[in-house]
Amino acid sequence: MSKPIEAELVGARLIVWDPKDSVALYRSGFYGKPVGLPKPKPDQDFDAPLMLDLMEGLYLLEKKKLRIVDPATGKSINKTLLSKLAARIYQGFNPAYKVYKHLRGKGLVVGPGIRFGADFAVYERGPGIDHAPFLVSVKQKHETMGTFEIVRAGRLATTVRKQFTIAVPDPKDGEIDYLVFGWFRA
Repeated sequence: MSKPIEAELVGARLIVWDPKDSVALYRSGFYGKPVGLPKPKPDQDFDAPLMLDLMEGLYLLEKKKLRIVDPATGKSINKTLLSKLAARIYQGFNPAYKVYKHLRGKGLVVGPGIRFGADFAVYERGPGIDHAPFLVSVKQKHETMGTFEIVRAGRLATTVRKQFTIAVPDPKDGEIDYLVFGWFRA
């Protein structure tokens, strides 16, 4: 992708309307979800718009792979404006975005983990290629997590054969600590 792909801001989502651009962006790192296609295979062609969340959009905007347009005015939306919008809409967006960006920067594929009760499901290669081995919940240093919450998250992760991980970004230095929980039998 030499020039940025265009997406429109529609509510709290970004839509890439051009099907060719949708396929190219999806294949470049499993970004977004093709509308009407629940689980496309990595090499599958599709003729549908691509829906991105604001976190993916901000990341792609920073990487200069995406240009975001306000459909009402036709003007471009910059990363400062998109960040502010996302922080207003999603509680805990900024620390979660730091974790998302860090994991993507490590070459991992990061998808939503909501169906598993986590912030992210993290793949080593991508959906349709492998299963996400990690579930990541983002917490801040001042937050506490009770025993019940840890056990529930760990049991769910074990049931779906994933490793439960807590990511704790440091707001001062940007470093991220990862706490990985493992289960064993005595």
